[in-house]
Amino acid sequence: MGHPFPIREIARQAGLSEATVDRVLNGRGGVRQSTADEVRRAIADLDRQRTQVRLVGRTFMIDIVMQTPDRFSTAVRAALEAELPSLHPAVVRSRFHFRQTGPAGELTATLDRIARRGSQGVILKAPDVPEVAAAVDRLTAAGVPVVTLVTDLPVSTRLGYVGIDNRAAGASAAYLVGQWLGERPGNVLTSLSSGFFRNEEEREMGFRSVMRARHPERRLVGVAEGQGLDATQYELVRAALERDPDIRAVYSIGGGNIATLRAFDDLGRSCAVFVAHDLDQDNTRLLREHRLSAVLHHDLRQDVREACRLVMRAHGALPPAGPTLPSAIQVVTPYNMPPGAGAGAGAGSV
Repeated sequence: MGHPFPIREIARQAGLSEATVDRVLNGRGGVRQSTADEVRRAIADLDRQRTQVRLVGRTFMIDIVMQTPDRFSTAVRAALEAELPSLHPAVVRSRFHFRQTGPAGELTATLDRIARRGSQGVILKAPDVPEVAAAVDRLTAAGVPVVTLVTDLPVSTRLGYVGIDNRAAGASAAYLVGQWLGERPGNVLTSLSSGFFRNEEEREMGFRSVMRARHPERRLVGVAEGQGLDATQYELVRAALERDPDIRAVYSIGGGNIATLRAFDDLGRSCAVFVAHDLDQDNTRLLREHRLSAVLHHDLRQDVREACRLVMRAHGALPPAGPTLPSAIQVVTPYNMPPGAGAGAGAGSV
């Protein structure tokens, strides 16, 4: 396992003891395979980050903790690493803790380990449930500032939230769906990955409010808990389509759009309007193929940069600033896609 990094640096990156890292690097045994994999990932992260930053100035070790589909965690990693040079003269190093789904207890265990081990800050995307909020409070008490990304935990002691105004995003989606359906009859499917993410809840509330006010004749059919994963999303959407033959449009709040469209195709149904979130690789391809009508997009690189700056301000490394404003929402069609769309670093939020 060749590498140019000191054992101490690898141990810090992996969150392991120097003795454990030494055993892995020298093949001495007595170490679980999962631990050896953590050491390899730490070396890969150090190598990737070393090529993008000049190691000068103050160093901040930030933990990125996210429950999200792989397509979004990949986008966050790419966005952060692309933004590292812009954070000079400080140097930001990052440890990544990603999971697609699972019980809240596993997520809080990760946060508690960070609190015990220490960190300069945590950037968090997590369900808004009491046990997660309590774990954030414990991090704060341990002196670790927490910034929520794309979805908030407002009853916790988190330092701040970075992301879009999700109610406004949902209202914008309703306006687009209503305009594009026009006088054509049809009901609308709303799709959430989970009802426990505040951003998705707020998007749905904004969407339903505008649809009820402007288009009360249209029935809204909701599906949830697909976790943004294709296998579960397909079954949920197909069942909804079979129950309601009048569904003609989709507002996808939580992803899994390839599976949603496959359910329409397999039943021989057409989707007249499909509004989604995120310019990830899947949605970029679907938008180029005109399978999606529009994607609500924002600059994820700007968001992760602001999240890092909030952590730096908490440590007095940057001067105080005013309140963090919501990120701008862009309506992207097949004809105005940003340069580099789908490459990861510019994708929006889940």
